Amino acid sequence: MSTQMPVPYAESRPLPPYRALLAVDAKDFTGLPASQHGPVSQLIPELVDQALERAKLHELRDAKRFPASTGDGVVFGFDPSWLPYVLWPFLGVLDDTLGAYNRQSVGPRIRLRASIHVGPLPDAGDQGDGNGTARNDTHRLLDSRPVKAILAAASEQVTHLVSIISQRVYEDAVLGAYTGLHPDRCVEVPATVEGKAFSQRAWLYVPSPSGNLVRAGVEPREEFAEQTAESVHEERDTMAGAETHYSGNTQRVGGGAAVMGNVGRDFKYTGPSTSYRGTNQHWGGGDNVSGDKRIGESGDPR
Repeated sequence: MSTQMPVPYAESRPLPPYRALLAVDAKDFTGLPASQHGPVSQLIPELVDQALERAKLHELRDAKRFPASTGDGVVFGFDPSWLPYVLWPFLGVLDDTLGAYNRQSVGPRIRLRASIHVGPLPDAGDQGDGNGTARNDTHRLLDSRPVKAILAAASEQVTHLVSIISQRVYEDAVLGAYTGLHPDRCVEVPATVEGKAFSQRAWLYVPSPSGNLVRAGVEPREEFAEQTAESVHEERDTMAGAETHYSGNTQRVGGGAAVMGNVGRDFKYTGPSTSYRGTNQHWGGGDNVSGDKRIGESGDPR
């Protein structure tokens, strides 16, 4: 029996239920030897399930909707009521789980990108469940330039996960204060995908930012975002000539240092003078800046 194709705008029909989506994939998967592709493909969903258990989300682990392997990752839908808990604590626990695995593993390091989105998707127990615009956008976010550039720039010893949150999820769960993830831990980015007609406002959250990430800046210039993992490291020296500006809670970084989340111990940045413009800049130690402040000259350590 042939499948009947709906005619757009010819009549009204029920809206599919809203489903949240989580998608993850591994960095540099295609660069692994062919013999490791299968084991890594099996390992990634196992690590995700371990993190769900450790985050006390056993019910969510057992209630996944239309789960699928993508070869270098996994995607599944779930009830949107779980979104606040996926944002916090799950993403942080997943980062910890990856870190623990990478420290004891003799195999390839597993470093992941994750995207979180929500939207109407068919979910009636049929073969085509989970397919729709929301699913497509989830994968576009996962492949977007900012999340790839940040994971490439960060230290593989410290930063094991970089996540990107859609605007809809950010507004509903984060700004709505339903999650433990504070808005100040997120950085707004323009999510674009090379070669695709896709452009959305989104938000990056890095559970464990590293010194490399601080140096590179959490919102790279467009040229920097277009670089591959190898050229990201070569680009850093040319980025040192730009100033860093702070305005309110939004950090826009052309070069220099930007801090997101908790950064332990001390770090030293050598580069051009740095300008702070804003109010209520809160730091765990050091300066609390209100108004404009300029620190040092080019080459001075901070």
